[in-house]
Amino acid sequence: MASGSAIQIPSRLPLLLTHEGVLLPGSTMRSSVDSPRNMQLVRSRLLKGTSLKSTIIGVIPNTSDPASDCDELPSLHRIGTAALAVQVVGSNWPKPHYTLLITGLCRFQILQLLKEKPYPIAEVEQLDRLEQFTNQTKSEEELGELSEQFYKYAVQILDAVSLEERFKMTIPLLVRQIEGLKLLQKTRKPKQDDDKRVVAIRPIRRINHIPGIAEDEEEDEDHDDIVMLEKKIRTSSMPEQALKVCVKEIKRLKKMPQSMPEYALTRNYLELMVELPWNKSTKDRLDIRAARILLDNDHYAMEKLKKRVLEYLAVRQLKNNLKGPILCFVGPPGVGKTSVGRSVAKTLGREFHRIALGGVCDQSDMRGHRRTYVGSMPGRIINGLKTVGVNNPVFLLDEVDKLGKSLQGDPAAALLEVLDPEQNHSFTDHYLNVAFDLSQVLFIATANTTATIPPALLDRMEVIQVPGYTQEEKIEIAHRHLIPKQLEQHGLTPQQIQIPQVTTLDIITRYTREAGVRSLDRKFGAICRAVAVKVAEGHHKETKPDRSEVTEEDCREHVAEDAKTESISDSPDLALPPEMPILIDFHALKDILGPPMYEMEVSERLNQPGVAIGLAWTPLGGEIMFVEASQMDGEGQLTLTGQLGDVMKESAHLAISWLRSNAKKYQLTNASGSFDLLDNTDIHLHFPAGAVTKDGPSAGVTIVTCLASLFSGRLVRSDVAMTGEITLRGLVLPVGGIKDKVLAAHRAGLKRIIIPQRNEKDLEEIAVNVRQDLNFVTASCLDEVLNAAFDGGFSIKTGLERLNSKL
Repeated sequence: MASGSAIQIPSRLPLLLTHEGVLLPGSTMRSSVDSPRNMQLVRSRLLKGTSLKSTIIGVIPNTSDPASDCDELPSLHRIGTAALAVQVVGSNWPKPHYTLLITGLCRFQILQLLKEKPYPIAEVEQLDRLEQFTNQTKSEEELGELSEQFYKYAVQILDAVSLEERFKMTIPLLVRQIEGLKLLQKTRKPKQDDDKRVVAIRPIRRINHIPGIAEDEEEDEDHDDIVMLEKKIRTSSMPEQALKVCVKEIKRLKKMPQSMPEYALTRNYLELMVELPWNKSTKDRLDIRAARILLDNDHYAMEKLKKRVLEYLAVRQLKNNLKGPILCFVGPPGVGKTSVGRSVAKTLGREFHRIALGGVCDQSDMRGHRRTYVGSMPGRIINGLKTVGVNNPVFLLDEVDKLGKSLQGDPAAALLEVLDPEQNHSFTDHYLNVAFDLSQVLFIATANTTATIPPALLDRMEVIQVPGYTQEEKIEIAHRHLIPKQLEQHGLTPQQIQIPQVTTLDIITRYTREAGVRSLDRKFGAICRAVAVKVAEGHHKETKPDRSEVTEEDCREHVAEDAKTESISDSPDLALPPEMPILIDFHALKDILGPPMYEMEVSERLNQPGVAIGLAWTPLGGEIMFVEASQMDGEGQLTLTGQLGDVMKESAHLAISWLRSNAKKYQLTNASGSFDLLDNTDIHLHFPAGAVTKDGPSAGVTIVTCLASLFSGRLVRSDVAMTGEITLRGLVLPVGGIKDKVLAAHRAGLKRIIIPQRNEKDLEEIAVNVRQDLNFVTASCLDEVLNAAFDGGFSIKTGLERLNSKL
């Protein structure tokens, strides 16, 4: 500023009372405004003012208690500083307040207080000009750090008007502060380079607890840690690109003060880089025979899956640098997909790590966060490699079909690079920012269905179907694995409890209805708990006092109580300990598990026309599905109920259209005797279990059979179930999930299964014993379906006979 320029302040100024400190001319300060007077000043003068003079206020140091809520104006200091409000920022948290950025212009003296409310206004007299001290500069090295005493004497300094008086008051304070800093520097001894001297001095420092020495020790120890970290980096086997990055980061780390936030981030990054298994791997066990025995012992059935694992081992034995395959086990819950992945790792002799993907909706969970973010960390892939400590583990990506998507990105898209054998040899995590080789990792994904997996991700995986178990397979699994596991968990032995195979079959058919064995396992757990109670009571009764001391009434109550929980209902003396082993029969099942949950109601449901059984596929396995139809007088409307999807609704319309066009051929009439099946007739189709959503084209043949039974008045065979898509011309098209559907029909006790002719090849995947129990009918058109669904067929001849009987 030129020496001739001067700042002239208004003669009347609004006064801002501040507790933050003393504002001096030429200095800048931030002040928080939250008192009613000061906030009213900001709203009235600073926020609404348009001229430059409206932004000039008077700043007075407030020496009263800032926590007091007194409405009276405190005593004002005589001298203040005129300030220019440079910035005003408002906030509502934690309470309404403003933050002002103010710059001191010059000092003034209060002549008269003109107004107190809503904010004080005073008549002032300007005491000095800004150019009188703007050219005076002081070296920061000469001033040093300001002491706390400077603030104490600041208000006396503020009262000094003349420049000479100000110098006389400030120079002694500055000289005293500089001399104190010089004395402090002399007391600090330089760092000793002699390691022996440092080692000898450290025990004495710990005993004396000299202030300032503890910090030096921490710095020395931290320096030693950095030296060790640098040594680990240079001796590690990481690739050249990663080594260059680490060396660069360690050099930056040495120059950083420990107080910087980036210091901890950089150190954590370098420690992770050292801990990653860049070239550390386990040696595979390539004994095919031993692997086959191990897989057979751990899992019953699953031949297709075990065959694929053995193929990988065989090729791995012939070629050492084989890239890890990307397998995807798809099947209903409880069939052992996750446990198979653990067995594969055990067979290969590799480390195993499971990554749960259900509900993951942020791609950073896979790729990691960039180190520019606070709290950044590597993704689950890199973190899993750090956990297992080798670069060729078995990674199980559990529930890959349940990945989500959000504003943070699509994690399924992030997995594209991970699960691509042509790309994952240079997988780059955002946190590492260097390539890591994932080509030796054996990735196994699990899913209940492929419908929700993105096509691009599904294309990168080799899908292996893991269907549900048959009843015979469940019995073998129960007696090989489930029952011994539950006995061990409940502290029981085979000498205490026996569960025959007949009882196991009752549990499978009458108490569970699932593709896997999880519910079956829980039922065995309930049985073991009940038996454990009886065994514990037996031990207690063996140490019971003489029975002669027990009254007859007590004995009757004791016998009645035991009779309610005794698993063997025909035990001769319920008051005595049960005979060992306890045999679990049907009566014991009813006492422990309650009445059967699933009764075979197929024949009861098909005792009238207009009912047929279809086969459906769900992510939980195959299910049988009843279709019911009724007709009533109306206007030719078709009503569909049962939470049906659009595809199934279209199948219903296709079915009624085909039957209307072929009504004369099969002599089908409505209740009024008309071949126009919708003439003054409404049709209602219902699919029970209305709370469950249903969709898909495979119910087409079932709907046609159901409506044909309704209009012909004939009963559908009670032992037949069917599946297949239909066309408007009466063709039967192939559908999926044949094995699961057939197993569902087998569980339900059905004997005849109608499937599309083009699905005949899928029957090879079904166990031989199941195929022997069932009669399969392959159909290429609806004529063949109807002939197989009704006793005596459903030909034109039978239609004419039926018409004659009506006449």
